[in-house]
Amino acid sequence: MDDTRISVAFTLNGRSVRAEVEPHRSLLWLLREHFDLTGAKEGCGVGECGACTVLVDGRAVNACLVLAGKAEGRDVVTVEGLGGAEALHPLQEKFVDKGAVQCGFCTPGMLLSAKALLDRNPRPTREEIRVALSGNLCRCTGYNQIVDAVHAAARIGGGGEAPR
Repeated sequence: MDDTRISVAFTLNGRSVRAEVEPHRSLLWLLREHFDLTGAKEGCGVGECGACTVLVDGRAVNACLVLAGKAEGRDVVTVEGLGGAEALHPLQEKFVDKGAVQCGFCTPGMLLSAKALLDRNPRPTREEIRVALSGNLCRCTGYNQIVDAVHAAARIGGGGEAPR
């Protein structure tokens, strides 16, 4: 192992992975550059926009603010682990149904923040949804369709496990 790198082993979207990474690299960098998972986006780079949101042990976090080494032993879920074209997660289905997507840049972060909410609170109020998504900025769609989509997903028990 190179002295300037650290080894990081964790669960990524349901499978065990390991990577060698420079200690100063962010989890966002590791996911995008090493694992080629580009769903989490680099928006502001300072944790203000939520475009880089991923789940770490079920909690929504800004991957741009988490050092890659902090993933050691953790369970990390990206939007790629939530669902895909063959088997959409109920949240993804409701985002499509409600027109809660436009350019799509913020959508992965919104989906994962919503999943974290529904996993801990399966029946949130519209206000609780707004609070849970408050760390995610959307400049295209507006928030009503997104709140509608999360609310609709909650009504059908849409937190749930990601399809595998």
